[in-house]
Amino acid sequence: MTDATVDPTPSGRIAAFFDLDKTVIAKSSALAFSKPFFAQGLLNRRAVLKSSYAQFLFMLSGADHDQVERMRAHIAAMCTGWDVEQIKAIVAETLHDIVDPLVFAEAADLIADHRLRGHDVIIVSASGEEVVTPIATALGATHSTASRMRIEDGRYAGELEFYCYGEAKAEAIQALALQYGYDLARCYAYSDSSTDIPMLRAVGHPRAVNPDRVLRREAVENDWPILTFIRPVPLLHRFTTTSPAVVAATAAITAGAAAAGAAAYLALRRRHRRGFTPRG
Repeated sequence: MTDATVDPTPSGRIAAFFDLDKTVIAKSSALAFSKPFFAQGLLNRRAVLKSSYAQFLFMLSGADHDQVERMRAHIAAMCTGWDVEQIKAIVAETLHDIVDPLVFAEAADLIADHRLRGHDVIIVSASGEEVVTPIATALGATHSTASRMRIEDGRYAGELEFYCYGEAKAEAIQALALQYGYDLARCYAYSDSSTDIPMLRAVGHPRAVNPDRVLRREAVENDWPILTFIRPVPLLHRFTTTSPAVVAATAAITAGAAAAGAAAYLALRRRHRRGFTPRG
């Protein structure tokens, strides 16, 4: 898949802003890691079941504002006291197995196409930066912006410093435009959720991906293209059956996950030698 829009006379840099959950990957990125967190003793069985139920509701109907707020509060409370470096290590070690099968082939193709056209690719997500940053790196994104938890003494304090959601997403990409010189009128944005309408309105080329009912209506009223992503395809299948653009994107996923996993392994070995014991 490629975006055939022809850019007008250049007047600034171009970026493609991608929402993550249900736009690039087929489920909630934050909840996707509940199993490895459980395996490491960070979650009990009841918390895993609650996360699974929240994921079911998210996939079934799309999360509305109240659902997202409840999910945000639940996850913030659940993470209180977790060791930040341990979370980074778990995400790095399990990234390839968890995320690769969830990446929409159509999204990987679009990301590769934007990169080939010289555009920056930026992942913008309400999930936590410890989850979003390595996923964005693995996907070959130029930058990412995500929610940030307050940290005290290397552990989550149970409060959000920045919630990358709704209007805050639009403000985040406007800040990135100032920082990196993007001309938002020439930029692209992709999302599945009506909560991201402010972000979509902030760019010249908004795209609705697997849109919820409200976003679909907004897209139809404003003549925004509506895209359908249906193919989360395992890595090996992409290498053997898909376009060169997707092969390039999935190669980046493999290399990024391998590098992140190796770095995390070495970091954990050093910490264990200093007497570090993960919390149970």
